Amino acid sequence: MSDSLKDRVRAKLLAQLADDGGTAAEQAEGDDPRLNALRDDLDALESAQDGDPVIDDIAARHWVP
Repeated sequence: MSDSLKDRVRAKLLAQLADDGGTAAEQAEGDDPRLNALRDDLDALESAQDGDPVIDDIAARHWVP
């Protein structure tokens, strides 16, 4: 069974956050633009309904096939 694009994008964003999350102090500061962009994209993804073009936009930005 194939995952939806939204599921694949979510998995990729969560993996990137886990890999690039930095130290606890860096996370607490909240000033890393890359991490903030990942969190913003994850929030937008969670708000999107299936078929919403925002999912395709986020997938393209993060190279999710």
